Amino acid sequence: MEMGKEIRRLRNARGLTQEALAAALNVTAQTVSKWECGNSIPDVQLLPEIAVYFGVSIDQLFAMSPEQQMERIENHIYDRGMFTEAEERQLEQQLGVFAEDPALEGQAKLLLTKLYNNQAEQYRLLAVEMGKEAVEKTGGGHDAVSELANAWGSYMPDWNVRNHHALIDWFSDYCRRHPDNRAALMWLLDNLIDDRRLTEAREWLEKLARIDSSFRTPMYRYLIALAAGEKDESEKQKRELEALADSEWCCALTLGDICTQRQEYDEAVAWYRRGQQLQPSPKFTDSATSIAHICEIRGDREGAIEAYREVLRLLKEDWGIVSGEEREAVERAIRKLQ
Repeated sequence: MEMGKEIRRLRNARGLTQEALAAALNVTAQTVSKWECGNSIPDVQLLPEIAVYFGVSIDQLFAMSPEQQMERIENHIYDRGMFTEAEERQLEQQLGVFAEDPALEGQAKLLLTKLYNNQAEQYRLLAVEMGKEAVEKTGGGHDAVSELANAWGSYMPDWNVRNHHALIDWFSDYCRRHPDNRAALMWLLDNLIDDRRLTEAREWLEKLARIDSSFRTPMYRYLIALAAGEKDESEKQKRELEALADSEWCCALTLGDICTQRQEYDEAVAWYRRGQQLQPSPKFTDSATSIAHICEIRGDREGAIEAYREVLRLLKEDWGIVSGEEREAVERAIRKLQ
């Protein structure tokens, strides 16, 4: 029985003997042994006590495998906005139990990271709305304006606040130890370029080029040349990206980003649409969302609404998402434009 297997896993994760668990639950060690062997199950009245003892949910932990439970938790995080403090503590306890198992530790800590990021994002959104009111009610006071800008992720002109040296140091060390991790190398390059540490960026780009033969190498060469003010070189790399666009849909989206930052909006929209056309199903919503933002910048409300409706279509038809926070956020954007 799955329940017995789960009790055994939880007990082993805590380093408990059957006797120790039996004593904590006021049953015999033989009773615990029967549960774990699948010869019997705990009395229904004892289930809450077992759940409290291990800091877990009855429904989730006694009905599904650990992998299924963590998948359910991940979906729950994506579906929800803000969790209450009690809900957050419960999820922390559940994932904390999984993290005690070496085989599940990595995934459990990843889900804890997603949980905390979700909560941080929801608090940030609350801070934005409260900050707007604070600016209005204080007559545009300096502190209120600063807090609103901070909540909204505003550009920060002060280098000591804006620079990413701690992140760069950590990722540099990680990439030295794991030189084949493309994702980590790319995050390192992004932040080196943002901090204009271009000599280091060029060195790390050569390491990326050795393991990646995609459009990403000319993309980073473009970004470095642009940051260095090397116009001819940046245009050369842009042309190389254009030559690769039909074979790599991500490249078309990258060209959309490049054109957007150059305020070449018509060309950007064309590239985003091309990227979405080339992308295999299930298609991501990035292209349609980017087009919606461009339309909002240009004051084209109807165009933005149409693009957001395309986002809703993709969520439903390609991902089966018909409810939850991700969809509701898009619906709120449409209502605001209407």
